Amino acid sequence: MVRKYLGIVMVAGALLVSACNTVEGAGRDVQSAGQAVEDAAD
Repeated sequence: MVRKYLGIVMVAGALLVSACNTVEGAGRDVQSAGQAVEDAAD
């Protein structure tokens, strides 16, 4: 029972870490697009 619980916790932790990386990458993409629009406006 403890091994099953530990396995679930490890999988959930891995998913949370990968989700953070994905959100961070999306934030960089949005920031880059905003910078391109700002440069075009100048």
